[in-house]
Amino acid sequence: MYSSNEIIETINMVSHQHLDVRTITLGISLFDCITDDKKKTCDKIYDKIMYKAKNLVKIGEDISNEIGVPIVNKRISVTPISLVAAASKGHLEIIKTLDKAANEIGIDFLGGYSALVHKEMTPYEKEFILSIPEALQSTSKICSSVNVATTKAGINMDAIKLMGNVIKDCAYLTKDNDSIGCAKLVVFANAVEDNPFMAGAFLGSGEGDTVVNVGVSGPGVVKTALESVDGDLTEVAECIKQTAFKITRVGQLVAKEAAQRLNASTGIVDLSLAPTPVVGDSVAHILEEIGLEQVGGFGTTATLAMLNDAVKKGGIMACSSVGGLSGAFIPVSEDIGMIHGVESGCLTLEKLEAMTAVCSVGLDMFAVPGDTSAEVISAIIADEIAIGVVNQKTTAVRVIPVYGKKAGEYAEFGGLLGRAPILKINTSSPAKFINRGGRIPAPLHSFKN
Repeated sequence: MYSSNEIIETINMVSHQHLDVRTITLGISLFDCITDDKKKTCDKIYDKIMYKAKNLVKIGEDISNEIGVPIVNKRISVTPISLVAAASKGHLEIIKTLDKAANEIGIDFLGGYSALVHKEMTPYEKEFILSIPEALQSTSKICSSVNVATTKAGINMDAIKLMGNVIKDCAYLTKDNDSIGCAKLVVFANAVEDNPFMAGAFLGSGEGDTVVNVGVSGPGVVKTALESVDGDLTEVAECIKQTAFKITRVGQLVAKEAAQRLNASTGIVDLSLAPTPVVGDSVAHILEEIGLEQVGGFGTTATLAMLNDAVKKGGIMACSSVGGLSGAFIPVSEDIGMIHGVESGCLTLEKLEAMTAVCSVGLDMFAVPGDTSAEVISAIIADEIAIGVVNQKTTAVRVIPVYGKKAGEYAEFGGLLGRAPILKINTSSPAKFINRGGRIPAPLHSFKN
């Protein structure tokens, strides 16, 4: 039950503090659609998605109207298509089927054009990964991800080398729209199976047939709560924890209602604070409210670590099943405070990388000059992936080399993807390192049984 005070607080959060449920993501398993015939596989995939998700958008809108909380996105995640298409080699046909279904249902994104190559790649998986640029250029709502490392397996440097070239190809094929194809492609370490957030969502092999995973948000709510805290950092952490509890209660309610109405199992609530380009909805501004002059300055990593920890502690108390990524996102283009930090020169790529050691996701939605080499992009990925592997956490890279633009210019994506100031980066060559290939072995502390 929800008290009258909780209801009033929630109304205020929605009206003045940008509280929303960022996404309802319906996970749909496609394992029962696998055949060795491309057309049969595509037909089965289309029929299942249309049957299971036909009412997803309406149900999301109905729940939003009933509880008075915006539900910004309605999304679908599916079994990694590299697994589904392996028998028929029909991945390019499947991608068209997925995009057709997504458009007909009216969802915002569909995730799962994905491959899991954290140890090695089969010849087919390499072929699949090389198809990603064409898949993202030719569709409007499909998102892709590749898991190139785990703490148990180590880092697949052959896959990372390949991804540098794939990202460059993606940038070129979507050059007329500021290389936006790269914004729909994520490279992971330790990818999770129940992530509701795009572009990295897919439904893992350990999940059920249909599962509802919900992603909550609310950076503005946390910042507003902190504005009345004059005490020490212990009190600051307590305030964040209590606020995260209230936000997560909303997500738990939405997840339960959506699962019941979609005849799906209730999955997880992802606690992540996901910013938007709207003023007042910034993770960077939370850190500045805690006491930084500007995000990117010394103290940024410490304040972000405290924020991340407090969000998780508060959310876990409010929800029976927490999962996904759950923490604070720091996508540059989607956070007005991060953008200002880059513009002032206070926030650099090196500082962003340091911040990823203590928060969710990793280097997210950042733009680099279009002439950045594939080897440098691969090396950026390798550095970030190493943080995830050594620290036994999920990290990822969503880098956008904006074709035809240089440092100091902007890439304009619109909507939740925002606008990205193009970062000046270190261009010293890592080519010899990247071209060695092979696998960086798993760290010593991974050997647990």
